Amino acid sequence: MQALRSPRLLTREVLAGLVVALALIPEAIAFSIIAGVDPRVGLFSSFIMAVAIAFLGGRPAMITAATGAIALVIAPVAREYGMDYFIATVLLGGLIQIVLALLGVAKLMRFIPRSVMVGFVNALAILIFTSQLPQLFDVPWLVYPLVAVGLLVMFLMPRITKVVPAPLVAIVLLTAAVVVFAWNVPNVGDQGELPQSLPELFIPNVPLNLETLQIIAPYALAMAVVGLLESLMTAKLVDDITDTHSRKTREALGQGAANILSGAFGGMGGCAMIGQTMINVKASGARTRISTFLAGVFLLVLILALGDVVAIIPMAALVAVMVVVSIATFDWHSIRWGTLKRMPKSETAVMLITVIATVWTHNLAVGVILGVIAAMIMFARRVAHFVSVTRTLSDDTNTAHYAVDGELFFASSNDLTTQFEYAEDPETVVIDMSRSHVWDASTVAALDAIVTKYEHHGKRVTIEGLNDTAAAFHGRLTGNLGAGH
Repeated sequence: MQALRSPRLLTREVLAGLVVALALIPEAIAFSIIAGVDPRVGLFSSFIMAVAIAFLGGRPAMITAATGAIALVIAPVAREYGMDYFIATVLLGGLIQIVLALLGVAKLMRFIPRSVMVGFVNALAILIFTSQLPQLFDVPWLVYPLVAVGLLVMFLMPRITKVVPAPLVAIVLLTAAVVVFAWNVPNVGDQGELPQSLPELFIPNVPLNLETLQIIAPYALAMAVVGLLESLMTAKLVDDITDTHSRKTREALGQGAANILSGAFGGMGGCAMIGQTMINVKASGARTRISTFLAGVFLLVLILALGDVVAIIPMAALVAVMVVVSIATFDWHSIRWGTLKRMPKSETAVMLITVIATVWTHNLAVGVILGVIAAMIMFARRVAHFVSVTRTLSDDTNTAHYAVDGELFFASSNDLTTQFEYAEDPETVVIDMSRSHVWDASTVAALDAIVTKYEHHGKRVTIEGLNDTAAAFHGRLTGNLGAGH
């Protein structure tokens, strides 16, 4: 690996891992609180998943840890059924992810349009920003200048040097200032108790029967789908940023395995983290698995060996880091007036639907699924208008020729039957399909209905020009759909 041979690249990866580890601590604690479990559950989960995915994942430099999306999905289990059922849900969720990966769910990523991707990115940026707001209300006034200084350091530092990640400089400077001047501001220690020992093997004490499965399966399935969706979308985003390709099926398998390992050691499970991944890839410039692995290792070292030091890091420093991440994540080009003017209204609408649904529900899966559905509907509507039927009569007016142009599927073939002159046409009718394509059973049913209508008028119809695939499809289904017969 090139980074191991280059001291400069290795230093970049090591420091990036350290910054990510520092940023993971308050987030993991916060997500544990959302899930209704002890802060140690989130912290151990983040350590195990980051280390596991460094070896098992398909996207180098991507950070996987305990996340808010997963915490929200499985929180009801901890609240209503207790810790054992909660861990059983995480284990089953990981298993479902492996099954989905083997079934080729990663290949479905190609069906996510660019407008949904842009909406996903913008919604994430908004969610990262809004998740910092609680740290800015009902706090000492000193928090605001500290955040401002942190932002200033991170915007100016890359212009001076990129050897040391700007977020790390901001965290160290603000922590030093708070300690030297003994300022009383909220810190990491206020977020929850840090663990004192290593994670231990945890076997959930639940009965292995159908009743248990009925309780945990819906939550495990939701966790698996949300986790894979967020992870694969994040992987695609990192691919775009780094101009590299990653193995999505391996990433999906890795996520499942990491969740199983997390659950086995009493962790809450998780998925790829867009915020920390952006810190790693964009803010710190990391590109390899080393940074992901070290983020996990540093996280464990920080909370076990340097827990007292980590506890005094002011939340203002981490808020500043996350605000910069949200600004860097947002696709500002997508909302420029020039872009909006050139972009088809349907594309902008899909992007907005994705953003609004994601921010409204705080669930990335809901936003992306609604965005994809909206894109499909708008695409079908647009393509449906591209079909035209041209009628010409032969010189002797014994034959009517119809030329059909365009792609024929359920949205475009429904009104195909209305475009023929059944009563006025002569005895012989030829429908030329050489410039069209039959895509589904709806089109075959429409063609059958047209033939039937002509037969009722005592006229003979010939369909010609179908390509081999369409002809075979039409031949297999025609007369067997019940349409018009």
